[in-house]
Amino acid sequence: MKTARYSYYALLVLSFLTLYSCSSTKNLPPGDALYTGARIDIKDNKVSKKKKKALRSQLSSLTRPVPNQRFLGIPFKLYIYNKFARAKKGPGKWIREKWGQRPVLLSDLNLNTNVQVLQNYLINKGYFHAQVTGDTTVKNKKASAEYAVHTSDQYHIDKVRFTGDSTVLPQTIRETMPKTLLKPNDPFDLQVITTERTRIDNYLKEHGFYFFSPDYLLVKADTTVGNNKVDLFMTVKPETPADARKVFRINDVFIYTGFNLQPGEMDTSKAGATFYKGYYVVDRRKIFKPKLFQQSMAFDPGDVYNRTDHNASISRLISMNIFKFVKNRFEVVPNSDSALLNSFYYLTRLPKKSLRLEINGLTKSNNLTGSNVTLAWRNRNAMRGGEQFVIRASAGFELQYSGQFKGYNTLRYGLEPSLSFPRFLVPFFNFNTKGGFLPRTTITLGYDVLQRQKLYTMNSFRTSYGFTWKESLEKEHELNPIEVNYVQPVNITPEYIDSAKENPSLYQAIDTQFILGSSYSYTYTNVLNNRPVNGFYLNAGIDLSGNIAGLAMGANINKGDTAKIFGKQFSQYTRLQGDFRFYRKVGGGNSVWANRIFTGIGIPYGNSSALPYIKQFFSGGNNSIRAFRSRSVGPGTFQAPQNAGLLAEQPGDIKLELNTELRFPIVGIVHGAVFIDAGNVWLYNEDPNKPGSLFTNKFLNELAVGTGAGIRFDLNFLVLRLDLAFPVRKPWLPEKERWVLKEFNWGSSEWRKQNLVFNLAIGYPF
Repeated sequence: MKTARYSYYALLVLSFLTLYSCSSTKNLPPGDALYTGARIDIKDNKVSKKKKKALRSQLSSLTRPVPNQRFLGIPFKLYIYNKFARAKKGPGKWIREKWGQRPVLLSDLNLNTNVQVLQNYLINKGYFHAQVTGDTTVKNKKASAEYAVHTSDQYHIDKVRFTGDSTVLPQTIRETMPKTLLKPNDPFDLQVITTERTRIDNYLKEHGFYFFSPDYLLVKADTTVGNNKVDLFMTVKPETPADARKVFRINDVFIYTGFNLQPGEMDTSKAGATFYKGYYVVDRRKIFKPKLFQQSMAFDPGDVYNRTDHNASISRLISMNIFKFVKNRFEVVPNSDSALLNSFYYLTRLPKKSLRLEINGLTKSNNLTGSNVTLAWRNRNAMRGGEQFVIRASAGFELQYSGQFKGYNTLRYGLEPSLSFPRFLVPFFNFNTKGGFLPRTTITLGYDVLQRQKLYTMNSFRTSYGFTWKESLEKEHELNPIEVNYVQPVNITPEYIDSAKENPSLYQAIDTQFILGSSYSYTYTNVLNNRPVNGFYLNAGIDLSGNIAGLAMGANINKGDTAKIFGKQFSQYTRLQGDFRFYRKVGGGNSVWANRIFTGIGIPYGNSSALPYIKQFFSGGNNSIRAFRSRSVGPGTFQAPQNAGLLAEQPGDIKLELNTELRFPIVGIVHGAVFIDAGNVWLYNEDPNKPGSLFTNKFLNELAVGTGAGIRFDLNFLVLRLDLAFPVRKPWLPEKERWVLKEFNWGSSEWRKQNLVFNLAIGYPF
């Protein structure tokens, strides 16, 4: 019986493949054939198998044309094209042009051109006596190309020498030669030589040679050394212009604040300019304080020109967010005995005032859906020093559209004014940062109201004073010496109090919270978008509260000694967290393997026995463990009462979360993903109302685990994500029963109701 079934499956697969094979050669022009690709045959036995494989891959990528795309060996796009090949208009034409791909034909192949390209590539890689021949094979309306490659021996570098006199340009080039990319015994490689010329040019640009170019460097190769060796001689071309041989210094710097991008000559006059600490600021309407530009320039008049400071000055001006365009040019000072450059910056201003409206939607895995509206009014250059004054007013709601707790809706609204300065604003100190980004000092005030209908209302007041600065595009720091949060509950309903009696953790959400502290975070990332890339992301931070006040007042909540400020008990804790993400390209670079490890620990002491609710950690939800409802996991092996529903928010002082996800393209903007999430939260101090919630050395045995798959619609500016997940490990079950994969029963409606979690979200989870 099984044999017959297997034979049926084999016949079905064979018929399917035959159908596609026939479909792929439909609609071919008479006398032509479908081009299926190229095969590289490396004939030399002296080449190792590893090098042959690498060389074959490199050469294959150079051949043209590229055959039709295939998935699992089947040219689906070609099949779609052929299916609708005769459609002149309507849906058929649209499908063909949107999803199809025309057949790549043998007539598209130029065999001689490919032979020349492959041979040139081999010569550039040091195979100076390489020979390539090509031929084609046609069978059943399908054609392929075969290239026979005779590499001969590869030449290697014997010596590298730079020749030149004792003038400043050759001397500067000699300074950088210890870091040359051209190493003895390395294979000859024209690409490395080109890169070496660029490296030397970059070094010269950092040392004042503004007009130098890589094209002024000449590399000669002597292949007569013998033993397949080559000597390289580098020199500066004799025809190199005189200005390219000079070290230039910055003379005058002119900054024009009202450039309008209209065609015509650039203004170079000093009329109406204000001279401030070496800079000429042409601001005829007196819109800016000259001090602003002195802080923005990365070099001073008299400095030797270098490209880093050149680019940094432009970047710093743009990062102030008050100029729409920044244009820069240099001009040689005429009739000067020295090599001097005048620098001109032309700035096009953004509108001083603007109004911005943002509307977004959200959905959560506990059936909450909603929207938020933010109206922001901005005054750029509020005090003539590049300050940004912003007032944000926001309002939002969350509705539960189904489930036991339908009608327990959430309303939020608030107001946040902030004032930021493009510098460090520290009393009695005056310092700046280097690089292409200006530091920024921000003072923020905020008031928010959170109203959970039928439950409670929370008033929140907050203020902060802090700094952000970037070392580079990858490294950013944020330091807030002063952070104050005050959260006060009002209008707590009897219904909520009754629920809290059954689940005492609900009292934490309505505690009065007074946080007086500081925070610091550091971010490093070389992943600047969600495209497939090899890289990583790190965000690490520390948050402190009440330590000075607690030490001064000698607070010890364990002994019943609590301290208050303005009649309110303040929180005292140290909170650490780290978010590490690692990305790696797979599948030829079209897919990405994304991983995240999140750790957090909050240590309450002195005036507190637990972290304040707004500082605690949660697990479960769209961007966490997607197989569990939002904020429902833990702490530890504790499980909230089954009737908690919408109120089952389980916070912890300690968190560990591990996520791994494989993302891959499907077709067009549609991408897929499979993932595994694991994690939990725990309490730092034991809570008798939550047995099993304390963090112990058995924490790894208390992790919740879920898995699933998802579809993403990636529009570049927006990613819509749909994930479906289910748990495979439930930490609240008895220790030997926590793995529940064996209970998987997709056909059971009751199992699906209890286990499947659908997540709809905007953006990638990490």
